[in-house]
Amino acid sequence: MFDERPWLKNYPSGVPANIDAESFSGVVELLETNAEKFGKKPAFTCMGATISFKDLDKKSTQFAAYLQSRGLEPGDRIALMMPNLLQYPIAIFGSLKAGLVVVNTNPLYTPREMKHQFQCSGVKAILIAENFAHNLEKVLPETEIKTVVITKIGELLGFFKGAMVNAVVKYVKRMVPNYTIANTVMFSDALSQGKKFTLKPFTHTPDTIILHQYTGGTTGLSKGAMLTNKNIIANVLQIRSCMEPFLTEGNEIALCPLPMYHSFAFTVNCCAMMSFGAHSILIVNPRQLDTIVSAFKKYPISLMTGVNTLFNALNNFKPMQELDFSNFKVCVAGGMALQSKVFHAWKEMTGVSISEGYGLTETSPVATVNPIDGSGIDGSIGLPVPSTVVKIVKEDGSDAGIEEEGEIYVKGPQVMKGYYNQPEETAKVLQDGWLITGDIGKMMDGGYFAIVDRKKDMINVSGFNVYPNEIEDIIATHPKVLEVAVIGVPDDRSGEVVKAFVVRKDKNVSEKEIIAWASEGLTKYKIPRTIEFREELPKTNVGKILRRALKEE
Repeated sequence: MFDERPWLKNYPSGVPANIDAESFSGVVELLETNAEKFGKKPAFTCMGATISFKDLDKKSTQFAAYLQSRGLEPGDRIALMMPNLLQYPIAIFGSLKAGLVVVNTNPLYTPREMKHQFQCSGVKAILIAENFAHNLEKVLPETEIKTVVITKIGELLGFFKGAMVNAVVKYVKRMVPNYTIANTVMFSDALSQGKKFTLKPFTHTPDTIILHQYTGGTTGLSKGAMLTNKNIIANVLQIRSCMEPFLTEGNEIALCPLPMYHSFAFTVNCCAMMSFGAHSILIVNPRQLDTIVSAFKKYPISLMTGVNTLFNALNNFKPMQELDFSNFKVCVAGGMALQSKVFHAWKEMTGVSISEGYGLTETSPVATVNPIDGSGIDGSIGLPVPSTVVKIVKEDGSDAGIEEEGEIYVKGPQVMKGYYNQPEETAKVLQDGWLITGDIGKMMDGGYFAIVDRKKDMINVSGFNVYPNEIEDIIATHPKVLEVAVIGVPDDRSGEVVKAFVVRKDKNVSEKEIIAWASEGLTKYKIPRTIEFREELPKTNVGKILRRALKEE
């Protein structure tokens, strides 16, 4: 199917070389198949309330029928803007049943970011948590949005509990600023109204675009990656094939602390776990570490996804260290580089290795992952998933050899169709079926890959390439350091110099001490010129540290 793939010999037993990306017509068929297969088994739980696979199928059909009754037609775009709530899986599958294209939107976006995304995609409808409706009010007249569905945090938690949660959120925590938007409808009312209508079926094909998943926008404005049914189904099957030898269908409980509007959690937790018939426990706010501890205490969690900063925080959270991990068996990290210190501390605490993966929004998102059986290489991003080829390309355009650094190229059925309405940007990153990632990496013996750094984050010190990941990994091993981020800052003599931002675990650690620590493991031009101590580092809602925000300061 592809060129020679040296990594196949290191696949664990039971993991296939290829998957059939067109074994389902789309994500809707995946849901309907599993609703039939797992019926009343719990699909998602949030804040103590649970929805079964059968009820998810039923309620999503009601929402789809409501959307059609409002005049929305196949191909129209709908924005979903909320944290992890039961409303999300109902809404996304309902939107897809109606033939709509989903625009997942970060609820923490500013009005400026919302307006760009809604205008770029031509969004005509939105489901938004009331906590963020005040921002929608500011930009609504400048968009094409005609249908506004509002939801409350506790709306699907039952009458008494829901009312109490909503009261606390609005009146005690004051998390719902005042807003005035005409002709809105509540989510539960939309479901009730949807019962009155018959859903007009929409025929999905593998090539149907179902998502505009916006990139983080590391340079300039963010772009909408057009993801098809085939892209998502392929990635679901790729993830499933890597995990299948270690999981039992219909018998797993998966913790989902990452927001499902993010491509990682959407594909892995919302879709791939659904394909296993897993019971997914949704965490509304992962920064509240006690909610994660409570989930482990209440449920025999067997699988968890996360990012480096979350695992690091949990490693240093004492209640986490007192838990029983006897049912825990699979843990996957993505979104940012997994630091060696974090990897080893997590394994010591839980007894389970974190399988670090790599991918982008443009790859739906998983492209590589370390074997789930723990046989991977510490510090690598693992092996390409089935039906995927990865290569390293040097600056002169030639293929790099083993251990040679270059830009990472990816080819496979999970690679996006392109950026919506941006053919020039698409042409820059899609060439002859290859996705040019903008990441610098290398291939090691056995077909394992390693990330060196983001090409755009690379620091140039007197003509020498310096990669922030390398420096961050060294400083992070200091026992008095909690978190670190490294950027390049302008310098008259060398063009740029290295600056590190540090969150201290021990307030007594000094700048001199950290620089001395870095000096032991780094050549002179890589050593930070200055250290700035911070109480916290800027992060995305997923927990990925924003070097860009530090640069913009």
